Amino acid sequence: MDHVGIDLHKRDSQICIQTEAGEIIERRIRTDRERFAAEFGKRPQARILIEAMAESEWVARCLESLGHEVVVADPNFAAMYATRSRRVKTDRRDAVTLADACRLGAYRQAHRTCERQRQVRAELVIRESIIRSRTKFIALSGALVRREGLRIRSGNADHFLDRLREVAMDESLRDRIQPLEHVLTLLQQDLKTALRWRSPARELPRACAERTELGRETTQRPDHESRE
Repeated sequence: MDHVGIDLHKRDSQICIQTEAGEIIERRIRTDRERFAAEFGKRPQARILIEAMAESEWVARCLESLGHEVVVADPNFAAMYATRSRRVKTDRRDAVTLADACRLGAYRQAHRTCERQRQVRAELVIRESIIRSRTKFIALSGALVRREGLRIRSGNADHFLDRLREVAMDESLRDRIQPLEHVLTLLQQDLKTALRWRSPARELPRACAERTELGRETTQRPDHESRE
């Protein structure tokens, strides 16, 4: 079986193939499905080692669909880089090192999440980003109002816009606040949509449920967001 190391990058990736006959083949290709299919589609089954990163899962699935065995490795496993030269680090040397580690079995597999878990995690990240953005604009709006000696009554973040519109402010301040109101209105609409994504943990495979519960805890509203 051939052993392959791929040093993945966002735009281009470096490939090192060590064949059973001892031949070394090195390539640099664009990181997209078509180029991977062109490079590995007609090759005999190989074991391919890549480091866990943002692109690793779709690349692994692409290569597995072409009939290859793919190992997504933990990049923090120091023994995987034992054969790497101490000279200047390059993509070419990294690919050769990964191919060596693949051949020697000197790697530690990273955990690969299931499809439903990846979907849930993406939803949680989006939801948390919306909440953080809303918190930032609420704080900015409150600061602009307080700077003029006015106050916004306390309350839940979901109803901040209603409380903001209650404040008796002059037209100049209202004009300055208006863009923030517009952004907060859009964020509130997006957050309502994002909250409808939540699915019960029982719908997930058992391996995914624990991560989902942990992720849900991280997206609870910050205490300071409940008040302006």
